Amino acid sequence: MNRTIFTFLIAFSLIGNIGHEALASDRANDDMELVADDTSESEAISSDSEEGEHHGPAGWSVIPFVVLLLMIATGPLFYEHFWHKNYPKVAVALAAIVVGYYLFVLHNHHGPVHAFFEYFQFIALLTGLFVASGGIMIIVDKKSTPGVNIGILALGAVIANIIGTTGASMLLIRPFIRLNKNRIKAYHIIFFIFVVSNIGGSLTPIGDPPLFLGFLKGIPFFWTLSHNLLPWAFAIILLLIVFFFMDKSNKADYSFGEEIAEPSGKLGLRGTRNFIWLGVIVAAVFLDPNVFDWVPGIMYEGQKFSYIREIIMLTAAYCSYRFADKQALNGNDFSFEPIREVAFIFIGIFGTMMPALELVGAFAKSPAGVELITHNTLYWGTGMLSGFLDNAPTYVNFLTAGMAADGASINSVSDVVGYASGMFKDSIIELKAISVAAVFFGAMTYIGNGPNFMVKSIAEQVGIKMPSFFGYIIRFSIPFLVPLLVLVWLVFFYWEIL
Repeated sequence: MNRTIFTFLIAFSLIGNIGHEALASDRANDDMELVADDTSESEAISSDSEEGEHHGPAGWSVIPFVVLLLMIATGPLFYEHFWHKNYPKVAVALAAIVVGYYLFVLHNHHGPVHAFFEYFQFIALLTGLFVASGGIMIIVDKKSTPGVNIGILALGAVIANIIGTTGASMLLIRPFIRLNKNRIKAYHIIFFIFVVSNIGGSLTPIGDPPLFLGFLKGIPFFWTLSHNLLPWAFAIILLLIVFFFMDKSNKADYSFGEEIAEPSGKLGLRGTRNFIWLGVIVAAVFLDPNVFDWVPGIMYEGQKFSYIREIIMLTAAYCSYRFADKQALNGNDFSFEPIREVAFIFIGIFGTMMPALELVGAFAKSPAGVELITHNTLYWGTGMLSGFLDNAPTYVNFLTAGMAADGASINSVSDVVGYASGMFKDSIIELKAISVAAVFFGAMTYIGNGPNFMVKSIAEQVGIKMPSFFGYIIRFSIPFLVPLLVLVWLVFFYWEIL
């Protein structure tokens, strides 16, 4: 028990010390400026220029990010009319504050440019998958039972590794809602988010963005399948068992909609041509200019940013809508409001989270952070931050820290391959902890992963009353997801039973 408590304290200190480390860094920078005053004027100017490039954000700069999270949490609950009318302005304004601070105070252009391209890549993929899947209508004319619902959730957990958690979520959420029309409850949507939108995509780099970043860095494509399969199966099975008993006691409620005729038991599809566009979008994911030299990219400060694949995705989105089966669109009650909401909310998130990510990354790679590195602290550190920050850069930051603790570099493909193959002590279980946590903990909040917020928005659009930001955490994440995450940690990382 003492060892368990110690492990949790280490994990929390890994995050809690970030602010202290940032303040210490600021004091060190102040001392360096004093020393620079004693040098010649030209040396001082040179020193200031070099230092400015590497000067980190102040601790207070995370306030806009915290404010945005609080407004996302409280807006729909306490000032719903104002929030739904003004959330685009709020998100853009808070992002502009942080971007302005980086550009005009820190003179850091790389951070905002990098955040812009990350957002562009993020929203292009989500838009493509959302629109293409919106033209595919899956008809499940069966009676809603716990068994049928579990079958859909399990199917989603599998195909999330083929078309991504976003693709699987957008493809299945509408038929899942229609199937349960007269007995739909918030827990149906929440467990869909747990299983399909997050944990399901743990087995391939296509499944979730963090794993794809690892693949681009040099981790073999099938590494996640061979190492994450047991945690994936363990978590999915436990969630489906809990869902079964919850769903078993749920009776039809015809106040939500009119009573429907006896189901025929048939399955059907409309808009199958959109599978072609869906395939184009998924295939385009691999067109990375940093992997294939022949793919054009925008060079900026020695880094190549993608734009061709994003153009392909957005073009496929347009074509999939332009040539979609109109009956399929109507049957899905398709509208652009969910993707609009996600687009604006995540402008705010990508813009305001830059200081938080930079402080986390600086501490994780510092001597103090490296000292705390074990597979246990990597699991909890990566996980807890992935629930509130973008899990892709969080994954990279902790992978960088884990490799640095072994004297390896994430910028060396041979080091990454060696880290994944067990060349360094405990490197396999460390990488497994980072990979599992980044994906699993994405289900902790609505903003933990892109599909979460989109699924919530689609559910609300058809009249399902969803819990607030804090309601989601208190009513579902804490009682259902957190115990599962603790069990996964105990079985696969603390006791290492499997």
